[in-house]
Amino acid sequence: MTEVKKKLSRPIRLLVAKVGLDGHDRGAKVIAAAMRDAGMEVIYTGLRQTPTMVVNTALQEDVDAIGVSILSGAHMTVFPKIMQVMAEKQMDDVLLTGGGIIPDDDREELTRLGVGELFPPGTKLEAIAAYIEDWVRANRTI
Repeated sequence: MTEVKKKLSRPIRLLVAKVGLDGHDRGAKVIAAAMRDAGMEVIYTGLRQTPTMVVNTALQEDVDAIGVSILSGAHMTVFPKIMQVMAEKQMDDVLLTGGGIIPDDDREELTRLGVGELFPPGTKLEAIAAYIEDWVRANRTI
């Protein structure tokens, strides 16, 4: 039996964000370029965003997914805060995903809290694009 994929009426809109004082943005820029090459519309926030700024930008840009790149070790603060602000704004149909240096135990806890897949360094860019596309097809009407 073959899977029939829902046709999307527009490209997937992805917000790539760097939150807090984490100034390492090479990975975020690589992801942004790769997702753009995969056919997504990508908005990159730049450095030193707050969780509230990220969510407000996501709302203004009507994104389907938010991808947070984090290397600072603040993932157990940043992701729950973004989830909280998203819940306050009733953004339950927007994917929150991301990647960076996140220990397995923390990744499991964040997944339990509702964060999507968190990708470690070295993950194939095609796998990230496929995950976002599959999630959006299953959870959004676009």
